[in-house]
Amino acid sequence: MRIAKWIAVVGAVFAATAVNAQNYPNKPVRVIVPFSAGGATDIVARIVAQKLTEVWGQTLVVDDRAGASGNIGGDLAAKSNPDGYTLFMTSGSIVTANQHLFKKMPFNPEKDLVAVTNVASGPQALVVNPSFPAKNVKELIAMAKAKPKSMTFGSAGFGTQTHLAAENFIYTAGIDVVHVPYKGEAPAVSDLIGGQIQFVTPNLAAAIGFVKQGKLRALGVTSKQRTSQLPDVPAIAETLPGFENLGWFGFMVPTGTPKALINKIQQDTAKVLQSADVRKRLEDLGMAPAANTPAEFAKAIKEESVRWEKIIRERKLQVN
Repeated sequence: MRIAKWIAVVGAVFAATAVNAQNYPNKPVRVIVPFSAGGATDIVARIVAQKLTEVWGQTLVVDDRAGASGNIGGDLAAKSNPDGYTLFMTSGSIVTANQHLFKKMPFNPEKDLVAVTNVASGPQALVVNPSFPAKNVKELIAMAKAKPKSMTFGSAGFGTQTHLAAENFIYTAGIDVVHVPYKGEAPAVSDLIGGQIQFVTPNLAAAIGFVKQGKLRALGVTSKQRTSQLPDVPAIAETLPGFENLGWFGFMVPTGTPKALINKIQQDTAKVLQSADVRKRLEDLGMAPAANTPAEFAKAIKEESVRWEKIIRERKLQVN
């Protein structure tokens, strides 16, 4: 009898979850973005949120929570109610590199968050103010080597994708420059336009508009080959053979979120990413839609975390 009752209870729970997934969402959904508005993470989140709002018939509210290299937003997401009504639009570094960079983390990415789907990925761009003397990557490297520590670069924060892309470039080029962290790509790019710093390696999505407007000059892109969005801009690999650095953005949810809801969010996001208008908007920003499964996404996060752990250890990058 006890076994039969247990089976009945479990069955009821699964049935209720299935019903909830069918009715999901029946109220607005919050999308936490761990950086300031105007950066690539925010841009991707808003593109997808707008389309999911149409599909679900419920508003997706983008909530920008910048600070601590994405840890403030990540902590808020990790500690949210695991009911499917809080989505976390993470950039790769927050869940693959931060745990190796920070001695103390307010949350554990591996234990407190669950992968849903990678949304999009793309390269960064090495951009400078139009008045900057160096006209290409080779000249920038020569300038930096001639006067070590005289050049500054900005990022979205210590350990962010934009910071790590720059560190990868700095390490490969063998130069010594000074890091100036911000609370997001947008303020870093703003100061670059204003001439306060010398270069930034933002995600292409956050830089391409300013490059086309002539407010920034792109010296190189971090993909192995040139991108169709900026065909006249060389790949950094043309100067530093083998160099590559890609960023990505994906949905995660608090641990404990029902699997049925995770699957529905993933499936509906995949449908959105297949739509022609969303694909074009992302591709115009130099990004490729992803839409992998939760299992595939989790595996990719784990593998990337191992790679960053090695690089961070060798570069001796750490925050107390």
